[in-house]
Formats: sequence, C-alpha cells, structure tokens
Amino acid sequence: MANVGFIGLGNMGGPMAANLVKGGHKVQVFDLSDAALSAAKEAGCSIVNSATEAATQVDFIVTMLPADKHVKSVYLADDGLISVLSKDTLAIDCSTISAETARFVGAALKEKGIDFIDAPVSGGVGGAKAGTLTFICGGEAGAVARARDVLQAMGKNIFHAGEMGAGQVAKICNNMLLSVLMVGTSEALQLGIAHGLDPKVLSQIMAASSGSNWTLDVYNPCPGVMDNVPSSNGYQGGFLVDLMSKDLGLAQQAALASGAATPMGALTHNLYRSWSQLGHGREDFSSIFNYVKPISK
Repeated sequence: MANVGFIGLGNMGGPMAANLVKGGHKVQVFDLSDAALSAAKEAGCSIVNSATEAATQVDFIVTMLPADKHVKSVYLADDGLISVLSKDTLAIDCSTISAETARFVGAALKEKGIDFIDAPVSGGVGGAKAGTLTFICGGEAGAVARARDVLQAMGKNIFHAGEMGAGQVAKICNNMLLSVLMVGTSEALQLGIAHGLDPKVLSQIMAASSGSNWTLDVYNPCPGVMDNVPSSNGYQGGFLVDLMSKDLGLAQQAALASGAATPMGALTHNLYRSWSQLGHGREDFSSIFNYVKPISK
C-alpha cells in the first residue's frame, strides 16, 4: 500500500482516484469542485484543502489536469508543488499536454531532485471507471518501473514510450488517429442511413469486414446502435469535443515542429474546432456524427 496524493478529479481523475482506493492505496485528493470532492470522499478518499497539502507526505503525487497552463501552474507556481514535494515522492502527470511542457516541468523538478514521469492515458471515461486504462509513459526507466504498482490499480496496460515527453508524443499520435477514425466512421454510417440502411445492421457488417475499428466496434457514434456509450446518452459522459480539439491542436503543433505531414489530422482538427464553435464543445467527441449529416434535399 502506498500513500498517494491526487489532484484533478474530473470525468477521468475521479474514477482513477477511486480505483486507487480499491487497489488498497491510501489516497488524499484535491480539486476545485466541491461536487468532485464529495464523490471522491464517498469513494474512500481523504479530502485536503489545497494542492500542496495533497502532495505532502505521500509516496506518489498524481495529477490529471486540463491543459499545459494548469500543469505548469500546479507544479511550478511560487506556491506550487515544487515548493513542498519531497525527493522521495514520484510525480506522475496523467494530463494530456505538449511534450515541451512535460519536459519543462520535469526538468524543473529534476533540478530539485524530484523524479517525474509524463503518463497520459487512453481508454476514455469507461476505461477510467473500469480500471482498464492504458498508460503511455515518458521518463527514466527506473521511475516508470517505480510507478507501476500505482498505475496498475488504474489500468491494465503500461507502456514506456521513451524519454520524458515521449508519453505525450505517443498520446497525441493515438488521439489524432482516433479522431480520424471517428469522423470516417460517422461519415460511413450517415451515408448508409441516407440510403435507407439500418445503422445497427450496417455497423455489424462493417465490424465483420475491413472497416472494423474501435470507434465502430466499441464506441459507436450513432444513437441507439450500442448501449452504454455517449451517443446513446445524448453525447454526455465521455471525452469532450473541446478536449479532442485541444489534443488535435497539440498534434498539429508537433507536426509543424518536426515537418511531419498530417493532412488528415489537420482536416479533422478543423472539423472539431468548427463543431465546438457551433456550441457542441461540451458534448462527447462522437457527436461529430451529427456534423456530417447529409444535407436535406
């Protein structure tokens, strides 16, 4: 059993902290949301009054935050975690941010003798609740090995992608592909529906054929085709359009920095940005299905 601090109890972080408790760890948590803190308390977590208190006297501190600016602030502000973390504490950031920010924060902590790994996750809210997330880690091999006991309480796959920041690069590559698959799956289903096909039958056909993919088989974007997915719950409770748009922006920044060609990624980024600007940013990213509806004749 380890003493774990956890900061950031959103749709992903809340279930992750709860699974740490189920795994036998002692968990103290902080979030700005009273509702999130209440849910964490019901799950067996101890509530503390600040981020720095969450990082005090723990073996591990886990952060799950929305964007680069939040990670930088929580770790490196004058009253940030860097001012209280012990050299015996391993910092694990599970946020999806730029590789540059992960390296910057990690280097600042390393100067203080504090180990840090970037460990963004894949698997969505469902995976967070089920404890089946995939962790994509960047950092020193010893630090990643040390983190395994804690990560295994929240997920089933743990990969060491490479040096610090490598986890973030791998994550944005994965999410770029995921978004492209979601748009393509949505287009194919809408085309079939426009020609009178039953989307459930069409999904079964494609799942048994060469069009099979995760967004079709596990996270179908068409309402009513699959139970227990956001599309059948008004596109609520999943991975937000705004967050997918953010991740696609990170992918485009990385492509620009390296000279990589990502035409499908760029197009998909524009689609998700536009869908958000039309007022759908708080819906699950599978709601892009409604953006590619056929034009009525």
